[in-house]
Amino acid sequence: MELDKMDENDWKYHGEGNKSLVVSHIQLSRVLRLLKYPAEDSENPPQTAEQAFRQIQNIVDFSSNVMSSLLGEKFIHSGEVVKLPLEFVRQLSIKVQHQRPVWRCDKVMDIYSGCALCLPNLTSPPLHQPTHTPPLCIEIKPKCGFLPSSKHVSKDIKTRVCRFCMHQHYKVTTTTWKQCSLYCPLDLFSGNRQRMHFAIRHLIEEPQNNFKIFKGGQCIYSSKEGGDDSMDLNSLLNNLRPYLQSGNNRINNHMSSKPVLNDFIQVLANALLSEGGDGGVVMDRQEEGRSFCEASVFNKERIHHGAQGLPSDSVLFRILQTQMLDTLDIEGLYPLYRRVEQHLQDFPKERTRLQIDGPYNEAFLEKLQKCPSEDDGSVEYAAAKVHQYRVSMTAKDCSIMVALVPRNEEEEGDEGQRWIRDFLSSRPPAFSYSVSILDLDPKPFDSIPRQLRLDQKIVSCYLRTGGALPKGSLPPLPGIFTAGENEDCRLLFHPV
Repeated sequence: MELDKMDENDWKYHGEGNKSLVVSHIQLSRVLRLLKYPAEDSENPPQTAEQAFRQIQNIVDFSSNVMSSLLGEKFIHSGEVVKLPLEFVRQLSIKVQHQRPVWRCDKVMDIYSGCALCLPNLTSPPLHQPTHTPPLCIEIKPKCGFLPSSKHVSKDIKTRVCRFCMHQHYKVTTTTWKQCSLYCPLDLFSGNRQRMHFAIRHLIEEPQNNFKIFKGGQCIYSSKEGGDDSMDLNSLLNNLRPYLQSGNNRINNHMSSKPVLNDFIQVLANALLSEGGDGGVVMDRQEEGRSFCEASVFNKERIHHGAQGLPSDSVLFRILQTQMLDTLDIEGLYPLYRRVEQHLQDFPKERTRLQIDGPYNEAFLEKLQKCPSEDDGSVEYAAAKVHQYRVSMTAKDCSIMVALVPRNEEEEGDEGQRWIRDFLSSRPPAFSYSVSILDLDPKPFDSIPRQLRLDQKIVSCYLRTGGALPKGSLPPLPGIFTAGENEDCRLLFHPV
């Protein structure tokens, strides 16, 4: 890209989160991520151009120096900070404004600093050739995949029901979402194919903000509350059929719903379990009881084959290991946060030495990796535990992007290319694929008190209602599968 020849007409609205807005180039596989701030500050930006540059550079440094080491370089795309012409940014803001969801318009795009983060467009992978079938890209926000075992946990329910399931209950009760998702992260992170299939199926049934599908860079399936771009399941099936049929099936288009969805889920699960190296399967180190969430609707008795555990070089394993840097739970961490906060009130200049706001370099990584196991009462120990917690929170809130590109039978294999092939029914469908992790921003030090308050609200809401949801908040079962398709048929033979 030539920064001095930027044209807003070469870019289109791509999406946005709470803190930034993303636009994608209409030809190049590139996106620009621009900061947002509250609409009431639109005339007076809350920070200078230098501060905005430093904020974005911190995101790049945190991703490349900290998260890349913990999650694996092969999964990370850190990007680079770019300075854009201000007139281009202003015209771009005007162009995309009408495409933004109404409920996101309480914040405006930063048009004053000219700073942005330039990243590859993971929904439109560069390995795709224009003459081939458009790539499919699936974005999953897996959330926290383990139950806390810290002695500091005050409510026993937190060791039995996962945070996501309790938070779902809270969101439905407070009308953030109309329907409760039956997805449970512990099922996805289990490594057991039945449980993973079950989890992905429920992400499809109720995607909320946790599941999106892109085709050729365009979002074709997402939350129904996300705007006009979301599509129903029949539309999704019509989009998936050409990718999952072969031979005559590709032509007659008669492949029924269940095989299409099952094949799609199987290919996606294979990608999530795939390894880039020679790592082996790591068995689940949690006790049997703690590997299940009591709120999950998956029936444990249905597991009739397959071990629990994730391949040690898979994307799910790396994310889970990083999440588990949170060894104390927010309840155990908060007193350590207060220790650091008090120290900084007495010695404000210590904020730099303790790297509270960065820089996110090798020294920062070393501090959290070499944190002693026992509390020695020092502020250094407390700061290191806070850093560990912040990193774990980033891993709990990250997204996985799986890009699938159909491989034609006549195409020759490439030794450097990875393949997923469905052998169960002797059909191809073969895909080249890539797996990436995104949304790896550092969590602010000052957000920890808010995290504690939210945790208390979620838990108290769940306990107060006994885990019962308001009437009509559960998705209608059997959902996207007919009653006959809901469970695989099993024959049990008993000796007579």
